[in-house]
Amino acid sequence: MKSKIKIWIEDDNDNLIFGGGKTQILELIDETGSISEASKRAGMNYKKAWSHIKILQKYIDDELVIVQKGRNSGGTKLTPKAKELVENFKKLKEDIKAFSDERFTQLFLDEKMINCVKED
Repeated sequence: MKSKIKIWIEDDNDNLIFGGGKTQILELIDETGSISEASKRAGMNYKKAWSHIKILQKYIDDELVIVQKGRNSGGTKLTPKAKELVENFKKLKEDIKAFSDERFTQLFLDEKMINCVKED
């Protein structure tokens, strides 16, 4: 048995700024050098991937992706700021998950508050 968490970052008006989907698309852009290929690997359409990037550009006051146009020399790269953003978000998620796991164990498992008797 385990707890599950989901984390994202919002602005003061509850607008979703950064979360799992944006992290995934940025990581895949960094890996593939292509928004198109990143969207395919993420299982999302190209328009949705661009939507993620546009939202990031709208709310974050730093350039995060550099798009180079060209038939053979085109591609997309992440800026150092984008890489830092992804890494910091992943660290935050890991820290929160570690705390959540520890606290879940303390509150529910150590005290035998939940006993699962059914098995699949």
